[in-house]
Amino acid sequence: MKIAIYPGSFDPITKGHLDILHTASEIFDKVIIAVARNPEKQGFLPVDVRVKLIKKSVKDMQNVEVDFFEGLTINYARERGATILIRGLRAVSDFEYEMQLSQANSALASEVKTVFLTTKPKYNFISSSTIKEIFLNKGDISKFVPEPVNEYLQNSYKC
Repeated sequence: MKIAIYPGSFDPITKGHLDILHTASEIFDKVIIAVARNPEKQGFLPVDVRVKLIKKSVKDMQNVEVDFFEGLTINYARERGATILIRGLRAVSDFEYEMQLSQANSALASEVKTVFLTTKPKYNFISSSTIKEIFLNKGDISKFVPEPVNEYLQNSYKC
């Protein structure tokens, strides 16, 4: 069984993230979308809320599991028996950082491979940072995030 980890902050998850996840779920037997918890950073949404919203957003994807972790992604992958890390690319500008990260992970655990997946062009400009900026300035984010995220933000934050 090929298990892949799709790690990230997903703060919040976007339709671009889900596009990558859908592709990964068609390729691998099991995909674990893993929300990284960094105790040194204050996120926009708490990790438990991100996990809950992602679970709602992927409820129809049978081979997808949602989890969270702290520490090195490569250690989490080993703990979960994963041999693949999924990394999404929106544009060429993402590649240099992602390549360096992939090489560092390979140096730490050569048995875990990184697979780069690209999102559809209509999602190339969407990032969690862009979503937060639009939302906090009272813009409509419904086209960019899954419905559970949009609903949660609209009901929880009065900008």
